[in-house]
Amino acid sequence: MPNRRWTFVCMADHDNRARQYSISSGALHYLASLGAGFVVTVTALSMLVALNGSARYDVLKLQRQKSLLSDEIGEIQGRVVQMEESIDVLIEKDEKFRLLAGLDVIDEEIFQVGVGGPGMLTPESSPLWMEDPEAAAVTFATSYDILALERRAQLLSESLSEAMDSLQAHHDLLRSTPSISPTDGPITSGFSYARMHPIWDRELPHEGIDLHAPEGTPILATANGVVSYVGWRTGYGNTVEIDHGFGYMTRYAHALKFLVERGQTVTRGMAIAQVGQTGTATAEHVHYEIWVGGRAMDPQDYILNGVIP
Repeated sequence: MPNRRWTFVCMADHDNRARQYSISSGALHYLASLGAGFVVTVTALSMLVALNGSARYDVLKLQRQKSLLSDEIGEIQGRVVQMEESIDVLIEKDEKFRLLAGLDVIDEEIFQVGVGGPGMLTPESSPLWMEDPEAAAVTFATSYDILALERRAQLLSESLSEAMDSLQAHHDLLRSTPSISPTDGPITSGFSYARMHPIWDRELPHEGIDLHAPEGTPILATANGVVSYVGWRTGYGNTVEIDHGFGYMTRYAHALKFLVERGQTVTRGMAIAQVGQTGTATAEHVHYEIWVGGRAMDPQDYILNGVIP
């Protein structure tokens, strides 16, 4: 094949002289290939720069998403802790409700419901584990806490529902059950089977509690009932006794003045006398007793102010 050559004639606008350039076909092909290679190289480098920038953007975006996700999980964990504390408070109230409803208190260990057993998922079973073990462990722990919280809440709901059903069925009994303090004052002497008597200086049963209050402060009936005694009793001084039915009787001693009569029907919170220091007493106070089935009980076990209206 003959070695063909290409001739190029170039002329400038300001110059009438023509310049002639000659190049062989092989050289022309070489220059064309070189130019195409340059274009391809520049294009490839441009694409690499663009892809690298996009990759960097994606990495930064993923890092921010991970940071936001961690913050969200932390906030959820904080809320779970607050809910656990709220449920603990409700469990304490549930115990009192069940006692008033005549039901056995649920053992504390039962409320510590666990989540586990054969077939229970683990952090390693999460698809996230292969990508980010730390994040998988955190999300698993949070999920576990929420599941345990749901089970505790469900158990508490069932317990409260059972207590409420029982309370509704025993409405009259509830209204007749002593449940408030007879006066607003501190307890100065508690229930005891052998208390050192402040006057007789020997151990004697103290079958009630003493609450200090200024003289003349109202003494309140602690449940619905009928006044069964109003008068003087040795040691007790001026005394009011109320028969609440269902085996309940309450006694209020050392009164200054009576505000009710024998046979009168009273309701919880109704003033029945005034605080004094009659009988064997060293200062003004009300001596308060609760008897159930003829047996003296510790009144502090029955004071549930704010729980029962």
